[in-house]
Amino acid sequence: MTKHVSVFATGGTIAGIAGSAIAADYKSGQIEIDEYLERVGGLGLEAELSGRQIANIDSADIGPQVWSELHAAISGALADDECDGVIVTHGTDTLEETAFLLDLTLSANKPVVVVGAMRPADAVGYDGLRNFANAVGVASDRDAAGRGVLVVMGDRVFAARDVRKVRTRGTDAFKGFPRESIGLVTPSCVEWFGAAWRENDSSQFAFPGQLPAVPIAYIYAGMEPEALTCSLADAKGVVIAGVGEGNMPEVVRRELGRFAASGHPVVRASRADEGLVDREPEDAENCFVATRALNPQKARILLQLLIANGVTDPATIQTAFDER
Repeated sequence: MTKHVSVFATGGTIAGIAGSAIAADYKSGQIEIDEYLERVGGLGLEAELSGRQIANIDSADIGPQVWSELHAAISGALADDECDGVIVTHGTDTLEETAFLLDLTLSANKPVVVVGAMRPADAVGYDGLRNFANAVGVASDRDAAGRGVLVVMGDRVFAARDVRKVRTRGTDAFKGFPRESIGLVTPSCVEWFGAAWRENDSSQFAFPGQLPAVPIAYIYAGMEPEALTCSLADAKGVVIAGVGEGNMPEVVRRELGRFAASGHPVVRASRADEGLVDREPEDAENCFVATRALNPQKARILLQLLIANGVTDPATIQTAFDER
């Protein structure tokens, strides 16, 4: 039976145009979704595709307004009995943040796949068509349900919790941590490395009407507490991109301890590409939270949702991070 897949486009390189097959520069978000679906129409994909343009922008410009409209559109599609799965086309720079936000706030009853490209649509070796064809295969696969939001890039399927962009160029720009890819995909087949893990179809968090201000403070050698002043001025919480295992200069730690004592959550993440950030003895005294496996940008999304849903107690926040 032919599956119906709803495609929601937000722009990015996958819809970008360079004007030359070998140009270094290009403009993101130049192809509208109707034209894009016409382009993929000749691929022989075994799915009925319908498209809707949510935005057509560089993913560096993605934010709460687009997220809100995208979330509402996907929620409507998931509630439609005619819809078997959802694809979101997205720029790669902030793809992992959008995917993680959706993963935490959407039902898991049908596949939701986020896909992008590292090369514009008129470039030699354009990877967008293959990535999109792979995404259609995953979104049409009944075994994709119950795995949360998925990301398809470079013939790999990643869980939204794990995926991260690790290279600025090349089609192998994404990997997963702590799990690597959870499946392999080609336009003709999908291979899963394990069973689905989300037994409850309901969303983990309500999508908030407004996301609270949570900056990411990047820690560096010789940092002084004054560097935090502007970041913390109107913040409801903060994520630290710390050195090593979420560490920071002692003078910065004391300043953040005062911030935490005033009732504002402080989450320690690492600026390193991989590695767990576990709790340390000083965390209880300082009321800090350790991010565990999440990188700073994903830790920020989770903390925003927790605060927006009324959770500010460090122990409860720590439990939420431990469960990711």
